[in-house]
Amino acid sequence: MKLPAGSLTDSEVDPNSMDIWQITSFTLLTALAATALMVPPGLALAWLLARRRFRGRVLVETLVSLPLVMPPVATGLILLLLFSPRGPIGGLLSRIGIDVVFTWRAVVLAMTVMGLPLFVRTLRAGFEQVDRRYEAIAGTLGASPLRVFFSITLPLAFPALAAGAVLGFARAIGEFGATIMIAGSIPGVTRTLPVAIYTFTEIGRDREAAGLLAVSAGIAFAALWLSNYLTSRAGLRT
Repeated sequence: MKLPAGSLTDSEVDPNSMDIWQITSFTLLTALAATALMVPPGLALAWLLARRRFRGRVLVETLVSLPLVMPPVATGLILLLLFSPRGPIGGLLSRIGIDVVFTWRAVVLAMTVMGLPLFVRTLRAGFEQVDRRYEAIAGTLGASPLRVFFSITLPLAFPALAAGAVLGFARAIGEFGATIMIAGSIPGVTRTLPVAIYTFTEIGRDREAAGLLAVSAGIAFAALWLSNYLTSRAGLRT
């Protein structure tokens, strides 16, 4: 099987790009970084959507979930326009010497944006199922809202947080469309498992593609199983 040749043929001149373990470790590290980045904003958004009624709430909810329904390449194009050196955000970052497009940062950014909606949806369900009577009791005992959140709300919702983080991590592992748009397929720099599978298939290296496919499927299965296990233990309905 060989697809029509395209622009992603640099692995033909770079033997090191076929190192399955280098590609796997890079994908895992960037996915872990993306998961860490999505937790703080995801935590705030999930709590806000679960506990507050405010004007514009539907708009915020829609924007958060938008990457789930938009084509990933469209999301990647938006990120490219925003973070390119001529973009509004990328231009500012370039002035302080930070490049995003076609670097490992672009990979982490794409993974974060695509995994965030799943993390928010799962954690929001966890916050909604926390019994608020415990929070009320802590409040009557003089605990501040911040202390109530960290000592009562967050521990009770922690299984949902863990399940959401694992689900976001799994989505990051499988991210392709947005990544290829903003990061490309640079061996040893931005090439992740899904991108490498596509690249090797495109140039007819089916054996390498099959090996990466097996690794990717194994990681995705384990992450998804763990997320489903944590979700069922927490009694969540997402």
